[in-house]
Amino acid sequence: MKNKLDLRGAYRRWVQQAKSGRSRPEAMGFAIGGEFEAFGLVQVDMLRFYGLGDHAALIDVGCGSGRTAIPLSKTHRGAYLGTDLVPDLIEFARESCSRPDWRFEVVDSVRIPASDQSADMVCFFSVLTHILHEQSYLYLEEAKRVLKPDGRIVFSFLEFRMPFHWSVFASTVDDARGRNEHPLNVFIERDAIHAWAAHLGLAVLDMRDGDEPFVPLSRPVTLDSGQVLSARGNLGQSICVLGRHAASATPN
Repeated sequence: MKNKLDLRGAYRRWVQQAKSGRSRPEAMGFAIGGEFEAFGLVQVDMLRFYGLGDHAALIDVGCGSGRTAIPLSKTHRGAYLGTDLVPDLIEFARESCSRPDWRFEVVDSVRIPASDQSADMVCFFSVLTHILHEQSYLYLEEAKRVLKPDGRIVFSFLEFRMPFHWSVFASTVDDARGRNEHPLNVFIERDAIHAWAAHLGLAVLDMRDGDEPFVPLSRPVTLDSGQVLSARGNLGQSICVLGRHAASATPN
């Protein structure tokens, strides 16, 4: 698929650009959008909020340089698989986690290298925001395949109903106008998500606005901007949780 190959090349070139004039840790953080440590902690707490137990098997699609994996590796006892298109990012995540029992795999297609019904949770943070709709659908199809019957899929997305997401679209337009190469930024409307879920036989268990503060953080987090996320936080992107049945997505 040509779009798949173009996306892979764009990301690998983007990481190479990020490495110019930066230390390796700085480049690995910058390449996936900044706020590396802070948002990593938010993502871990979000997964726990949605039911990731200490011994659960997690698949982290588009794990990048380990923004989720690194903080999770300090306490999580369950299996973990992280996948990404870029070898440099995967290698940094693997080295930083120092977990020989965890798997980190470079992929070059919309596939999850795991067996059927092997995962308690599959997450896509800032992944479906950068691929075509048909690729997102195929990835959700794959996530359903590897998900256990009571498992959950957690993903972030951009949507036009969130006014502050417009800046992402505007910057993408500027890149296109200037013919600057940058990974895709793709918006997904909620009607599309509901249609995908219905055709995949999945239930939409929860949907949260990108600016909704709902995740109880394990400890205060200070962003690069100086903003402090103390009691509750968010990622800026909207959140959706899918499952095989319509059980409650949040703990009682």
